Amino acid sequence: AKCMGGDASMMKPTCTWLAAAAMCASLAAAFSPVAFVPRRAVRFTRSGGGMQMALSKVTDITKGKVHGEEGAYVAGYWVPYDQCEEHFNIRGGSNEKVPVVPCPRSRTRNSAEKEDGSYDVAIIGAGSIGAAIARELSKTMASVIVLEAADDVSQGATKGNSGIVHAGFDDTPGSMRAKFCWKGNQMFPALDDDLHFGYQLTGSLVIARSPQDESFLEELMERGKTNGVRNLRIIHEDELKEIEPHIHPDSKAALFSPDAGTLIPYEYTIALAENAVDNGVEIRIRRQVEEIKKTEDGLFEIQVDHWEPESYIDAKSKGSQVKNAIASLLGQAKSLGNYFGGEGENGPWQKFPALKKGDQQVDIESMKLGGSGSKKAMGGVSVATEKVRAKYIVNAAGGYSDKISAMIGDTSFKVKPRLGEYVLLRKNQGPLCNHILFPCPGPYGKGILVQKTLWGNLILGPTARDVHEWPDASSDPDSKEAILGQILAACRALVPDFDTSESIHAFAGARSKTDVGDWIIQPSPKDAHFIQCAGIDSPGIAASPAIAIEVVDLLTKAGMTAAPNPAFNPKRAAIIRPKRGDEGLVYSGDTREEINSMGVSAEANVVCKCEKVTEAEIVEATRRSLPVDSTQTMRKRTRAGMGGCQGKPWNYGCECRVAQIIARENGEDTLVVGRRPWKATSLFPRRWLSDSDKKILKVVSKAKDAKADEGDAGVVKFDT
Repeated sequence: AKCMGGDASMMKPTCTWLAAAAMCASLAAAFSPVAFVPRRAVRFTRSGGGMQMALSKVTDITKGKVHGEEGAYVAGYWVPYDQCEEHFNIRGGSNEKVPVVPCPRSRTRNSAEKEDGSYDVAIIGAGSIGAAIARELSKTMASVIVLEAADDVSQGATKGNSGIVHAGFDDTPGSMRAKFCWKGNQMFPALDDDLHFGYQLTGSLVIARSPQDESFLEELMERGKTNGVRNLRIIHEDELKEIEPHIHPDSKAALFSPDAGTLIPYEYTIALAENAVDNGVEIRIRRQVEEIKKTEDGLFEIQVDHWEPESYIDAKSKGSQVKNAIASLLGQAKSLGNYFGGEGENGPWQKFPALKKGDQQVDIESMKLGGSGSKKAMGGVSVATEKVRAKYIVNAAGGYSDKISAMIGDTSFKVKPRLGEYVLLRKNQGPLCNHILFPCPGPYGKGILVQKTLWGNLILGPTARDVHEWPDASSDPDSKEAILGQILAACRALVPDFDTSESIHAFAGARSKTDVGDWIIQPSPKDAHFIQCAGIDSPGIAASPAIAIEVVDLLTKAGMTAAPNPAFNPKRAAIIRPKRGDEGLVYSGDTREEINSMGVSAEANVVCKCEKVTEAEIVEATRRSLPVDSTQTMRKRTRAGMGGCQGKPWNYGCECRVAQIIARENGEDTLVVGRRPWKATSLFPRRWLSDSDKKILKVVSKAKDAKADEGDAGVVKFDT
C-alpha cells in the first residue's frame, strides 16, 4: 500500500502488487479450506497527480459475528466496535445536511420541480430497483421525482425476500439476469462502504445429497463461469462438514461461491433512497398512479391519487382533537394507541385494554401495491388528486408494472405473481449455519433455503407458488399448515436441528414474474421516453446497482441530457449504532406512558429491550430525509419491535414508547402515528404464538423420513 502514495512513476510496482494480490486470492479460492476468500474492498481516488488506495476493510472476518453486536459488517467484512465510529457511524455523510424540521406528511422536505413545474424523470416505484435508479440519477443535475403507492419505500417485493446478493452462477447464460447479476454483486462492497446499510460476505453453498446432485454442481459451476462468475469451487464432504457442522449428515458436496452476500433488503433500499433525496431527488409516498397521458408539449402527465389511512383522517378530525384536549385537562394519559393483538394471544392480554384484534387482510392485489402498506390494506382514503409532468418515465412498479405499462398502451407483458413465504426464528438459532445454504435448484427457482440473517436470526424459505395456477386467485388453495410444512420439512433436509418453537414471525412477498420469462429493461416500443424496468424478480437486489447504471444509459440514449451533480455526496452514515453488551444503556421501568421515566440521556435510554434500540436512534431516523410516521416504518430503520418478543406489550411496551417519540418529533399527537395493523402474520394465526401453535409447527416440520413423536397424532390444525 505504501507505493500507492507516490507519483505516476510508482504505478508499475503498484500494478504488480495488485496482480500478485489477485493471484493469491485465486489460489485461496481454489485451495483454502476456510469459508471465505480474503479480499480487499478497494477504492481508487485521485489526489493531485497520483492515485491513492482507500481501504475500508479492517479485518478478514466475514462470519461468526452478528451485525450490531460489538461491531458491524462494512463492505463485506467485520469492523470491531471501537472502529465503528470511523467506518460505520461516519461523519460527513449526506444525512448531515437534512434540515432539523419535521418531514411533511407523506413526502420529502425538498421539491425537485423545475421552474415550469415539471420534472426531467419520474420514477414509478420505490423498491430496491426504483431507489437504486433514483440514487444513480442523483449523481446528475436531472430533476427527479419518485412516486410510491405504498406508505413507505421498500414495501413491495423488496420487503418480502431473503436479502441475498447472489453471485449469478445459476442464471441462464445470455439472459438479462446473467448480464446484470455478477456485475451488480461486485459493486456491493464499495456501495456499502458509502451507504452503510450493512453488508456481509457470507458466501453460499449449494448442497448435494446424491450422485445426481453432485453432477449438477459441475453443471452449475460451468454455467457460472460462462456468466463471468469468479471464485467458484466444489468442496467435498469433509470440508463441507468442517465449515457447516450442523449440515444434514447425508450431505456429500457443495458448490461454494464466496462472493454471495447478505443484507437486509429494506435497510438497503432506505439507504439508497435517503442518499438520493439528500442529493436532490424528491419522493412522495402514498401516491398511486391512476393514469398517464402525453400532453401537447411532449411531456407525460401522470395522474396520482394521494391517499392517507382512514385512522389518520379520523385522528385528525376535530372530534378526536377535542377529546384529547379534555383528557389532557383532566390529567388523563394521552392515547397510546392499540397493540393489535387480541384475545387468546400467548400472554396476559387481559391486562391491556388497548389490546384489540387487528382486522387487516392483505391479498395478492394489495401485495402488488405495497402489501400491508397499500391503500387497500390500510383502509386508505383519497385526499387529493395530483398531476405530475415529466419528460421521461421509468416504470419500476414491480408487481404493478404491467398496469403502469398499459397506461401508455404497452400491453406486451403481464405480471404473474409468484408467492414466496418465509419463517423467521430467534437469534439463538442463527449459529446453526454459517453460509447461505441452498438445495440443488428446481424448476421454480433456487429452492427453499436456510440462512443466517445479517442481524443473526435464522430465516427459512421461500416457497414458490404461482398465483396464476390457482383455481381462484382470490382464494389460496393451500392451508397455512401445509405451506409451513413445505418450508420447514425442506429446511430440515439442509439443517435438521433447528427448533420450530423459536419461530417469531412469518412473512411473504409476491415476486413480479412476467409471461416474458426474463427481465424487461428497455424503452417501451410505444414511447422511447418510457423506460421499462419490469419483471425484476430474483436476483434483482444483487443486480440493482448495475440495472440502475443501465437505465440511466437508456435515458441518455433516449435524449436525456444532465450535467454531473457537483454537490453529489455518496456517503451516508448508518442510523443504528452498534452496542457492546449493555454498556452505557439504561432500561427504564415498566411504563408505557413515559418515553424516558428515568431522565437519562437519549443515547442511553432503551426504548426496545430485545434489540437494544435507544431513543437517540429513533430520533435520528425521524430526522433523516424520508417521512417516518408509523411504528412499522420505524421498525425497518431501527429494528424497534423486531426482536424475539415482537413488541409484546407485557414485555417492555416498545411500540408505545416508539410511537410517542415519533409523535413528539413530528409535532403530532400519538393518535396519528400508525401502528402494526394486522392481527397475525402471513402464515401464523396470531401475532404471538401459543404453546399449541408451537406444537403444530413441530409436527408439520417433520421430514418425510422422520417418525412422529407420541402425542403428536391429530394435531394438524391451528386453533383460530
